[in-house]
Amino acid sequence: MSGPRTGQVAAVDLGATSGRVMLGTVGPDRLEMRQVARFANEPVEIWNGRRASLHWDIAGLYAQVCAGLAEAARQAPELCGVGIDSWAVDYGLLRGGRLLGLPHHYRDTRSRAGVETVHAAVPPPALYARNGLQFLPFTTIYQFAADHLDGDIDVADNALLIPDLIGYWLTGAMATERTNASTTGLLGPDGHWDRELHTRTGVRADLFPALVDPGTILGPVLPAMASHGLRPSVHVSAVASHDTASAVAAVPMSAESAAYISCGTWGLVGVELTAPVIDAASWAANFTNEIGADGRIRFLHNVMGLWLLSESVRCWQRDDARVDLAGLLEHAAARPAPAAVFDVDDPRFLTPGDIPARIAHWYTEHDLPAPAGRADMVRAIVESLAVAFANGVRTAAELSGTAVRTVHMVGGGAQNRLLCQLTADHAGLPVVAGPVEATAIGNILIQARTHGLLSGDLEALRAVVATTFALRRYTPRGDTSTRKAG
Repeated sequence: MSGPRTGQVAAVDLGATSGRVMLGTVGPDRLEMRQVARFANEPVEIWNGRRASLHWDIAGLYAQVCAGLAEAARQAPELCGVGIDSWAVDYGLLRGGRLLGLPHHYRDTRSRAGVETVHAAVPPPALYARNGLQFLPFTTIYQFAADHLDGDIDVADNALLIPDLIGYWLTGAMATERTNASTTGLLGPDGHWDRELHTRTGVRADLFPALVDPGTILGPVLPAMASHGLRPSVHVSAVASHDTASAVAAVPMSAESAAYISCGTWGLVGVELTAPVIDAASWAANFTNEIGADGRIRFLHNVMGLWLLSESVRCWQRDDARVDLAGLLEHAAARPAPAAVFDVDDPRFLTPGDIPARIAHWYTEHDLPAPAGRADMVRAIVESLAVAFANGVRTAAELSGTAVRTVHMVGGGAQNRLLCQLTADHAGLPVVAGPVEATAIGNILIQARTHGLLSGDLEALRAVVATTFALRRYTPRGDTSTRKAG
């Protein structure tokens, strides 16, 4: 029997603000990756007859994905696989295999009515006991309830989460990947659909196709994909399609003694477990239990993340196009720490708009001095995120019984030196930063194992990451006190 071979796979990695297609070359003791396409992912606002609603331009995204895969095929004629990951909770509704409309953006306000409907049927503590998920007002279960109130869901015969929708368009096969399904609020802790919960909340149990696990081959690409240079020998497989699940799969950690922060638009702070933690304390702390690769549990808390910085910069650039985040971070590092940090998880920061003004208003409401200028505002944001991350690490450790000795920061936040250092300072623990492209790496690793290019469990895959990518270590500086939000 021949040993592992070298091959090439393409990772489609769709984030909430941008997407990319990465080409991975994988084999024994080899993991190389390069970006072949990158594109913006901007929401679109559409008048729906009653109000302006926020949607994803899924057709535009799909066109960009196809163009990126065409470039991957051009650079790698022997390309054997494609895997897709994306943000969680959002979906497309279909009838007869056709998309009924643009998927709603999770930051759209429509799901608030859905929250009231679901909680009237299943009170929050009982809901947490059934699905183990932290409360987020845009979770799929609430969006479904809002769709039901609007009558939209009644005409659909299928719902596909975003990666599954792209996979369907590439292969013609419908499936629901389990790690992403675990973010919907409709799965039980055992990783299967909770049919009673469907019934009690009025959500039809037949909308989602059958569940599949990471590593499942969905099928070859459709013949129509030949126009994009993809041959029938290219197979699309399910990866850990929730982008955080892919990112955590690529964290080069020893799970029994480490916490992770997957930091991008959101900051996901937690630990990896073999069983969920669903009790009164974890519910009160608003911690979630989501499924990861190989059936692991991602016990974590969602923190607002780099959205606060990116949306602030976008706001400032309307008045001054020269404003850039790198320059602001350099100036912010030289500024003193704020007198108090703010609550980064305050719901007022969820929707697009003038984030700096909202932060200033938060300080005013709490009788605290607001940051005076842009550099001070950026310092306040980063310091507040670092405190929230440190608190999340401590809470995850306490609730799970994990003896955390190291914190791993992956994703875009790993490039933010100020954020990494302040997180180490406030956590009182070393922070190991990198890799930045953890999500795409996790996508590629799962594909590589599916296609026989790598073998072994998650620890074996993570060992490849640890020996391939440069990591940066941040050591806590002295006894830095954690400033609580006012």
